[in-house]
Amino acid sequence: MTRVPIRYGARPCSLVVCRGCCCGDARKHPGTDHAGQLDRLRAAAAASGGRFAVRTSDCLGVCEHANVVVVQPSTEGRRRGGRAAWVGFALDDDCLDDILAWTEAGGPGLAPPPPALALQLIDPPKN
Repeated sequence: MTRVPIRYGARPCSLVVCRGCCCGDARKHPGTDHAGQLDRLRAAAAASGGRFAVRTSDCLGVCEHANVVVVQPSTEGRRRGGRAAWVGFALDDDCLDDILAWTEAGGPGLAPPPPALALQLIDPPKN
């Protein structure tokens, strides 16, 4: 995958990591290093030179799919038709590898998700 440069003033691709009532809860998924996942994503964002950002949310409303990460397109990705992609069951290193690879390649609108990650895409909640 090739890196997509971002233009000055453009919003980069971003990851919204759910860490509410179910996501990030060791009682629901005791075999997952929830803090380690978040640390890894934040370290990758810091090392990306501004190509992507990470933030957390208290609850994204799809607890049955915990842990959830939303991959939001960059400004350019949105211009090219990309929309937020909701990833469910983000519980292991392989999933994080795929999320980071997709984000590094530009994310929604600029690159397709890795095939295994595409199988984990879920519908956002209906408001």
